[in-house]
Amino acid sequence: MPHSSFDRWANVLVDYSTEITPGDQVSIAGGVAAEPLLRAIYRAALRKGAHAVLVPSFTETQTDLLTLASDEQLAFISPLERWAREEATVTIDVLASTNTRALSAVDPGRQAIWNRARKELRDIAAQRAAQGERRWSITLFPTPAHAQDADMATDEFAAFLTAACMLDRPDPVAAWRDLSARQARMIDWLRERNDIRVTAPGTDLRLSVHGRSWVNSDGKRNFPSGEVFTGPVENSADGHIHFTYPVVTQGREVSDIRLRFAGGVVVDASATKNEPFLIKTLDTDPGARRLGEFAFGTNDGITRWTKNILLDEKIGGTVHMALGSGYPETGSLNSSAIHWDMICDLRQGGEAMADGTVVLKNGQYRI
Repeated sequence: MPHSSFDRWANVLVDYSTEITPGDQVSIAGGVAAEPLLRAIYRAALRKGAHAVLVPSFTETQTDLLTLASDEQLAFISPLERWAREEATVTIDVLASTNTRALSAVDPGRQAIWNRARKELRDIAAQRAAQGERRWSITLFPTPAHAQDADMATDEFAAFLTAACMLDRPDPVAAWRDLSARQARMIDWLRERNDIRVTAPGTDLRLSVHGRSWVNSDGKRNFPSGEVFTGPVENSADGHIHFTYPVVTQGREVSDIRLRFAGGVVVDASATKNEPFLIKTLDTDPGARRLGEFAFGTNDGITRWTKNILLDEKIGGTVHMALGSGYPETGSLNSSAIHWDMICDLRQGGEAMADGTVVLKNGQYRI
């Protein structure tokens, strides 16, 4: 990608997604493979008069830590990590893995120790974001590893990502504002509704969103974005669901996930690949077996599965749910060390209804 396109990308992140102003303390973090974008964001933040701190990282150091560290070392939180979540007013993270399976052989129990130690920090960061004290954005850099996951050539994946981020439009910010307005109309309709039912092959799940708030995810916190989400009532999920695509998390691919809910809790779970990891993750803490999020994907520029959750959960015509922690601004009370998104594709013979009215059928929105 030419130098100018990184500046264009960085400017959207700084001007639109995080709205950086003079005096902001800005944490810019990401894999060294994303150097041209990281530096472009750094320059853009400096031009805004912000105090920018650049934190590059290497993909496989997390593997080193999880393999070699003692439990005490795993639970240690560096002052820099703490500053980014507790004090920085803006955090921009660039996902730029050079090996998305680097953690596949690591003991999930050790990942759980690392995760649990950071729960308090994540809770503080989420609370600060809900109160408007912290703006954050996550984006994805087109590394060969991410392209490989998506079964694409690197240049092809870069072009796909550029379109998904609407950076190929004459005015990307105007395009994101248009999407935001469309999603705001959806939310106006959804906020009057209480009960959601999702049906598809292998799926019949009901949940309540009564009294909860819907959030317009319009290219601010996730870039690209394109979803409206809420936090389901914690004890309301009932029925069964088959998640269409494998979930790739912490270096593992978990395929063909089927969950059964009763009274809001996962009471039965199976997967055809990495099932022990699924079960172990569900046992992280009590909140891990409850839903923290329910969402509709609306980004029509993301048409195919890429094995990257930042992109896949936004596919237009899909719904996704997350096990574990909910976002405080939705009204979710679910607390957990995990937040694990899973996607149910409704583009081939599925539908979602709200209070008996069809919202989404065969991938087409009806509201």
